[in-house]
Amino acid sequence: MLENIRILDLSRLLPGPYCSMLLADLGCHVIKIEEPTTGDYARWMPPFINTESARFLSVNRNKKSMTLNLKTEKGRGIFMQLVERSDVVLESFRPGILQALQIHYEEAQKVNPGIVYCSITAYGQDGP
Repeated sequence: MLENIRILDLSRLLPGPYCSMLLADLGCHVIKIEEPTTGDYARWMPPFINTESARFLSVNRNKKSMTLNLKTEKGRGIFMQLVERSDVVLESFRPGILQALQIHYEEAQKVNPGIVYCSITAYGQDGP
């Protein structure tokens, strides 16, 4: 149904990964981007099946996964190359983090004017 849609998933824990899992179930090509040293925090949450978090596994099916250090210029460059060929960026960072990392919507629009950003936050962009 949505086979031609590519989503870059920067979200963590439950709401964002659940959203991108549903979109992957509908055919979207989802690339989950995680921090190199820790990955998604949900990887470390019980219960575990052998050494893998059941919580993490339950919301990350049908996705490809990669690590990328967005705090480095090289990592940001790779991210922007992915943005060029993607349709959606899904993120769940605290307000201001995308700007600090220099990967916010306005920067992404420079390489892909049609990119859509979806922010899933606990309290919105102006919350506590």
